[in-house]
Amino acid sequence: MNSQIQDNDIIQQVLNGQKNAYAILVDRYKNYVFTLVLRYVNNRETAEELAQDVFVKAFRSLVDFKGTSKFSTWLYTIVNTTCLSYLRKKQENVHFFEEADLVHLSENRATADHLPLSKQNYQLIQRALEHLPAADAQLLQLFYLAEQRIDEIVLITGISANTVKVKLHRARNRLKDILEQHFKEELETYR
Repeated sequence: MNSQIQDNDIIQQVLNGQKNAYAILVDRYKNYVFTLVLRYVNNRETAEELAQDVFVKAFRSLVDFKGTSKFSTWLYTIVNTTCLSYLRKKQENVHFFEEADLVHLSENRATADHLPLSKQNYQLIQRALEHLPAADAQLLQLFYLAEQRIDEIVLITGISANTVKVKLHRARNRLKDILEQHFKEELETYR
């Protein structure tokens, strides 16, 4: 049975008064939420607290879930707003990427478009993303890390599909430019 159907059935049970059924959703999505939160904050304890906050907010807002998107997409919007609110309050730098999912493998030649995957590349991408505006980093994170489809990003961000595509394309180009301008020496080590 499809998890989307199961999620909707569980949500309906919770809305019908079987509040204990919510524990199934928490168990199913706790790693997903924790992993996403950890991409915003680099502290495990803070991430655990924020993940708990996400589930409390989701429970309180469950009546607002319309089922027009996957539950995970809806839950992601709560993760995003909770984490951004926390970061604004703490005035921390927003770090969106934790993996080098954006880059592709190449045979021998490394450019900003093609880096061999490694821990060193991961750190390089992390540093480069800090130079991007938060909105660009968020779109890249949604598409590559959270593996959200364009239509899901539309629901999360509230911008049109065409605008998402254009902004995603521009964000990738900006990241490429940043890598080539600010991290040229690191890129040269892969050539």
